[in-house]
Amino acid sequence: MSIIKRNKGDVWFKTTALLLAASIPFIFLLLFLLLIWQSRLSLRTFGIGFIFNSGWDPVRDQYGALPFIYGTFVSSILALIIAVPLGLGCAIYLAEVSQSRFKEWLATMVDLLAAIPSVVYGLWGLAVITPIFGLSMMSAGVLLAIMILPTITSVSREVLQAVPLSLRESARALGATKWETIKLSVLPPAASGIIGSTILGLGRAVGETMAVTMVIGNRPEISGSLMAPAYSLSAVLANEFAEASSNMNFSVMVEIALILLAFTVLINGVAKLLVWKIIGHNRIH
Repeated sequence: MSIIKRNKGDVWFKTTALLLAASIPFIFLLLFLLLIWQSRLSLRTFGIGFIFNSGWDPVRDQYGALPFIYGTFVSSILALIIAVPLGLGCAIYLAEVSQSRFKEWLATMVDLLAAIPSVVYGLWGLAVITPIFGLSMMSAGVLLAIMILPTITSVSREVLQAVPLSLRESARALGATKWETIKLSVLPPAASGIIGSTILGLGRAVGETMAVTMVIGNRPEISGSLMAPAYSLSAVLANEFAEASSNMNFSVMVEIALILLAFTVLINGVAKLLVWKIIGHNRIH
């Protein structure tokens, strides 16, 4: 009898776990379909041209998402260019180089940076960054770099510390220097995790709203200068979604949200492919 009860318990547990796991793609699919339904007016009116059109005139119901896509892409890439070398360098120092107690204080400070609300970063950016670069794409990129730095540093540090000690000892036994040991025995096995930390940082940069809204300038134009004001997908949603004055305007805002969601899914998909490729390459070699 007890065996039967135990088997029933296993069945209930398996069923519950399956339902909980299945709820995740179901919620995502429901969100995706809801955005498509709410943006159907914009999709039907502008079609694929909405992505490539740069005009933005709510009074005449003329809309284009290209300036916002450009602002999101450039500010996020700029943030990665700044944050990845700094974050990876800090992670290597904390995990491989430093032997002093100071590194624990530094690691704690890095973790604290991740807990600061984005609006505080925005206020700090207005006080410190914008006097240097103005309300511009560069200000947004620098501020985003500071915001994603804790994520890249913390995750990369954990990944580096997870590399087996035997790999380091083998390299040192062959006469490798400290840098050669890190380069040849530590970084390759940790590559997939480092890419993961970078993608996590990129995901936050793409979706960041308040801080970017406060420093980017909020001008729906495409400029070749990083010192010019710009706009991002999340910023335009924060500024104009609640003030949508017509059905078309509301539908356009929802389509921008749909583009932002698609952008995030694409980033995560590319990240998965890169991680799988690196893992497969390491297994072969």
